Amino acid sequence: MEAILEATFQLLEADGLTNLTTNHIAERAGVSIGTLYQYFSDRDAILLALSQRQSDSVRKKITELVLENPETSGVRAIIRALMNGPTGSHQTRLILSDVLFRSGGSDVMSRQHFAFLESISGRLSFDFPHGREAAFILTHAVVQLLRAAAAEPELELDPAVLEDELVHLLESYIDNLTRRVGEPAA
Repeated sequence: MEAILEATFQLLEADGLTNLTTNHIAERAGVSIGTLYQYFSDRDAILLALSQRQSDSVRKKITELVLENPETSGVRAIIRALMNGPTGSHQTRLILSDVLFRSGGSDVMSRQHFAFLESISGRLSFDFPHGREAAFILTHAVVQLLRAAAAEPELELDPAVLEDELVHLLESYIDNLTRRVGEPAA
C-alpha cells in the first residue's frame, strides 16, 4: 500500500492529474494492477488515501506543537505547520486538498477539528471565549485561505509575507476575543 501511495505522489509531482492512471501507478509502484485493486477500488480511492495521510500528518504535527509547548507554541508555529506540512508542489497540494474536500464535503474540516480536540483532551484545555464559533473561525480561516492561495498561484504570493499576514489575522482575532470576554453581553 505504501508503495502505491508513494508512486501516486511521484506521478502527481511529475505529470499532474491528467495522465495519472491506475496502470501508471501500478507500474511505478512495481505491483500488478490486480494487487493495486486489492487495496484500492480506483484512482480516486488512492488519491483520497494519500490526501488523508497528508491531512492526518499535519494535524498530528500541530497537536505535537501544542502539547509540547502550550504556552509558547503560538499561532506562528501552527500556521507554519499548516503551510509546510503538506508535501509536494502547489498543484499536488491543491489536487489532494480538492480530493479530500470532494470526498468529505464540509465534514472534512469538522472531522479534523474534532480529532485535534480529542487528541489534546485531558492534556490541555482550550477555553475559547465565545465557544465553538470562535474555535470554528480559528480552525477554518487559515486552512481555507491557504487553499485559496494554492488555487491561485498566478498571484505569486510571497510565503513569508503570507505567513506574517495569517499570523496577524489570527492574533488580532484572538486579542479581540480576549477583550470581549470581559465585556457585558449586548
